[in-house]
Amino acid sequence: MARTGAASSVYFADTDSLYIDLCEEPSVESREISEGIVLDYDAAGRLVGIDIDEASKKVQLDRLVLSQLPGKVETVAA
Repeated sequence: MARTGAASSVYFADTDSLYIDLCEEPSVESREISEGIVLDYDAAGRLVGIDIDEASKKVQLDRLVLSQLPGKVETVAA
């Protein structure tokens, strides 16, 4: 089955969390793989999202580099 929808990342400043949405498939299972890092899976067991708590301590949020992506890159203002 092909993945649907665009991948996206959203930072929530009020909770200092970053969610990386890999496709539009709904999550049916979540697994915490490390403190504050949760992987979301669809019904077929495919990874559909990554939730990072205390993101500012784990991810360089002031810069995002996308390289050699085959599709269109869009920027949405905060």
